Amino acid sequence: MTALQRMIAFTVLVAGGFGGQMMSWGQSVPVIEVGTFSSDQPGSGLPNGWKPLTFPKIPKQTEYVLVKDGGQVVVKAVSEASASGLTKEVTINPKDYPIIHWRWKIENLLKQSDVSRKDGDDYPARLYITFAYDSDRVSLGRKLKYTAGRALFGDIPIGALNYIWETKTPVGTIIENAYTDFARMIVVESGPSRVGLWVEEERNIYEDYKNAFGEEPSLINGVAIMSDTDNTKERAVAFYGDIAFSKAAK
Repeated sequence: MTALQRMIAFTVLVAGGFGGQMMSWGQSVPVIEVGTFSSDQPGSGLPNGWKPLTFPKIPKQTEYVLVKDGGQVVVKAVSEASASGLTKEVTINPKDYPIIHWRWKIENLLKQSDVSRKDGDDYPARLYITFAYDSDRVSLGRKLKYTAGRALFGDIPIGALNYIWETKTPVGTIIENAYTDFARMIVVESGPSRVGLWVEEERNIYEDYKNAFGEEPSLINGVAIMSDTDNTKERAVAFYGDIAFSKAAK
């Protein structure tokens, strides 16, 4: 399955309404909590409000389970020549809530992972952000591509950011997906130095989208986590902690 087909399947699942919870850090920074895994119970099935993301042409699915790690409940993903994810439907204005925060950990890198190649388009951990189509915010060229894609595949996102943990590509790299220019890959972790450690991440989605696509983003309509190894046929184990959007950095 191509990356575009994955995005299409993902968008079908996340096409609903707002799925976050308003919370606050301290008394000054309001946030929208999208993944509150730490408040779930280990072994209790899927996280509250999240749905499975599966692909018809990929029979083997990644396994996701709530476990306790380091004193908190998190999502554990085990991928063995498999691909599937978990999705959460949201409606968030990235200009109002531009900062995304999450934490993750991996047990191993993929030997054959390579963001520049179709056969290397696998990652032990990735975080998807997809964006709804808004004709007022899209350049003419991308509008024509979107119209053509929609005629073939139905309701698809106008763009997606993939925050990935890669094997060797330098951190900070922003590159077009090997399958489609509807998606951009952003390398936030690379190499073995942090394997086995919990890593706190913070990204400005608003700025990342403008840098990646050269235009203003539309509304965010979905968030997903995914560990996939269907192209490389390897094994990966990853853990995902809570995910939230905020108006400002911590």
